Amino acid sequence: MNRERTIVLWIPDWPVVAARAAAALEIGVPLVLLQGGLVFAASEAARHQGVRRGLTVREAQFRCPDLVVQPYDPVLDRRAFDPVVDGIEAVTPGVAVLRPGTCAIRARGPVRYYGSETAAVQAVLTYLSGVGFPDARAGVADGPFAAEQAARHGAPSERIHTIAPGSSAGFLAPLPVSTVADAGLGTLLARLGVHTLGQFAALPAQDVHRRFGAAAAQAHARAGGREREEIVPRTPAPVFDQGREFEPALERIDQLAFALRATAEQFVRILREHTLVCTVVTILVGTDDGLLTERTWRHPRWFTATDLIDRVRWQLQGEGRASSGLSAGVVRVVFSPDRLDAVANHEAGLWGTGPDERIHHALTRVQGLVGHEGVVTASVGGGRMLADRQRWVPWGDDAPAPAPGGAGVRPWSGSLGGLLPSTVFTRRVPVSLVAADGRDVAVDERGAVTHAPDRFTDRPAGADPRRVVAWAGPWPVQERWWDAGSSRRVQRMQIVEDSGDAWLLALDDDGWRAEARYD
Repeated sequence: MNRERTIVLWIPDWPVVAARAAAALEIGVPLVLLQGGLVFAASEAARHQGVRRGLTVREAQFRCPDLVVQPYDPVLDRRAFDPVVDGIEAVTPGVAVLRPGTCAIRARGPVRYYGSETAAVQAVLTYLSGVGFPDARAGVADGPFAAEQAARHGAPSERIHTIAPGSSAGFLAPLPVSTVADAGLGTLLARLGVHTLGQFAALPAQDVHRRFGAAAAQAHARAGGREREEIVPRTPAPVFDQGREFEPALERIDQLAFALRATAEQFVRILREHTLVCTVVTILVGTDDGLLTERTWRHPRWFTATDLIDRVRWQLQGEGRASSGLSAGVVRVVFSPDRLDAVANHEAGLWGTGPDERIHHALTRVQGLVGHEGVVTASVGGGRMLADRQRWVPWGDDAPAPAPGGAGVRPWSGSLGGLLPSTVFTRRVPVSLVAADGRDVAVDERGAVTHAPDRFTDRPAGADPRRVVAWAGPWPVQERWWDAGSSRRVQRMQIVEDSGDAWLLALDDDGWRAEARYD
């Protein structure tokens, strides 16, 4: 059976390379990436001091005291590899990404163009060396798995390792079975005395499938050089970024808005041609003093050309670089969509969306006059006291996502659970809470009430108190206990008066006050 020849390109330590570039670290700095509390990847400098994958953080830092520790970010891993793949596709098309840092290419097309497998691989490696990856390696074999192992297990001085047609099984035979099997299957095979790919490939294929399942049968085919995986080249995503450079630099906002009108309209038009709209956009602004400002903007519906120009103006104003004019001339503006949606999801309903559209256009118009922070909407954020949880979000921005249970953006210990009161008092509302014998209700050091509440009033002195028919609490709230200047200790209690109104009360050093009312 003739198997298609495959070229696999491998950049060693790619997760470390991507993380180091993002953090602007020197090559010689020992770096590890953590996943699940264990070392996921280690740089060459860290491995030289004994750091290995799977170690705990404490053990890794014991072996290398000057270790730099960062979390592993798979999104950064993929995003950093995309420009590399784009460059490889400029040398030879048909690239399939196996994982960030490793990609496969069908050998037939590049061989026809460059004349031989070696010439084709050398062309790609020359490109990778030119863009900063001199350690990139390549393997050529009958199938992607064998080609990848050839790239990984070649001699250190051999950047291209070619396995002759039909020789993949012999090359793979001495490799450990863990190369192709997962942890569970590898442990089971080791207990059965199967330690190498050659020993695994010698087992009857039908028995492997019957005993271990389809995944093991696929691993068995790889071990014997009989893999059937096909190389499926990626389909490059269309690039919708639109930008414009200005020479000479523009120094007035009205000039910038006029010059960007055509670019913004083209950005929106191209998206519409692909039946898409942009709901989140990143705008990059470069000035002639070398400063680059980048900000991500959200829209409650979708961006129009006018919305994009407004965001550019607000971005310059937010950076303190614009009032009526600019403190530095603008030389470059780029619109980059971060979130796209189908235009069908934003079409008007069957009976129209008149009120919603009028509200949106009115608020957007006011926002355009008074600035991005001039029109805000209320949302619930994190905190323990209800007045602290109020957040004002500019119109069009996303509100902070609440955590399960309604405790805000994170689980705040001591926060109020259940249904929240409808009226929250931002100013202090002193109240009186007394027992049946007329003594004030207090809370002792152990967190227990000294007397059962009987009467309550939130009115000025002399008003008739109301009877308390039910109460619950108290619940202590202690914040910043380590800082005497800003520490706060509050006891909270819920009561229901005879008129049916329910209140949330708080007791601090100044006495009882009404924090909120359940209407």
